Amino acid sequence: MNTGHTRLSGARWWAGLARPPVRCLSMLLVAGLTMSTAGPAEAQEWATKMFSVTSHNFGTVARGSKTEFHFTLRNLYKEPVHVVGVRTSCGCTSPVVTKHDLKTHEIGEVIAAFNTRTFLGQHGATLTVTIDKPYFAEVQLRVAGNIRGDVTFDPPFVDLGNVDLGKGAERKVRVTHIGTTPWEIKDVRSANSSFEVHLSKPTHSASQSVYDLTLRLLPEAPAGYVKGQLILVTDDPRAVQIPMDVEGRIVAEVTVSPQLLALGAVAPGKSVTKNIVVRANRPFCVTGVLCADECFTCQPKGTSATVHILPVTFLAGETLGRIERQLKITTDLGEGAVPGVTVQAVVEETLEQSIGGKPAVVSPVAEEQASTLP
Repeated sequence: MNTGHTRLSGARWWAGLARPPVRCLSMLLVAGLTMSTAGPAEAQEWATKMFSVTSHNFGTVARGSKTEFHFTLRNLYKEPVHVVGVRTSCGCTSPVVTKHDLKTHEIGEVIAAFNTRTFLGQHGATLTVTIDKPYFAEVQLRVAGNIRGDVTFDPPFVDLGNVDLGKGAERKVRVTHIGTTPWEIKDVRSANSSFEVHLSKPTHSASQSVYDLTLRLLPEAPAGYVKGQLILVTDDPRAVQIPMDVEGRIVAEVTVSPQLLALGAVAPGKSVTKNIVVRANRPFCVTGVLCADECFTCQPKGTSATVHILPVTFLAGETLGRIERQLKITTDLGEGAVPGVTVQAVVEETLEQSIGGKPAVVSPVAEEQASTLP
């Protein structure tokens, strides 16, 4: 039966049964022998599949600059995944796991921070991510980069902070190159159309070249997190391009967290409730919460406050598969003041239902999305 995501095979599937059938026990023994003869890479391939990428090259970066990469992993399986931690082979990179427990379809990150303040030159590291549930596995992530000691940013990156929607912002960074030969920045590039950059004329001396870079965030920039880079194009053949990180958050009058509410797996006839938080910079009332599907319910809050916690309840029907709906939250602040919320859930049978209970209906969407492990 296909349910829109993968189920890991193995002895744990029978954990809820007091006495598994002999035929099934024989099949499990054969499967266990197959796993024992498989190579380490084969046996742990299921864990590697959860990562979108497993390597990253920072390129050439400035000394002291903020340099990070986010490795994203998504739980593709029915069973919950537990990430124990991550270790590094080199002090040049400090890794951290943002979310240790991942339910079906939930997303976490391993953030690799390049230590540009204490290391110089070409460096690389292997980050080993350890997982112990539903099975033990280790996934290796690799990073590398070249830290230049003669180029610095002050401050280390463009920190926009919190910016009110429609207001825009402006930040300055001083770029310094240490050296007797004049050093030139020929261009500054970015993939973000909401950035405007102005570069001052350089100040050259016998020992350094200095530029003042001004980044302007346009008022038209949409609400949400800002994470991007400016690429400094130089005349230095050793490092033609040097990245500069840009971070910040554009805050609307009303914000919703999370805007993607993942309710996880729910058995037919069962319900689950999770909260969404609505914030504003002044007191307001939630006048309604609307959804086209009656299986999602949420009660409005008539009291006035700057923060509202709204419990969203999902009651699973008999049709199996993935469900995604939009919630529209209305307030006394006016039409369209609150960003929309996407709610996701997966209806699936429990082990007992799949063995002895009444079979549920499998939706065509779930059949198309389903996949299995060998």
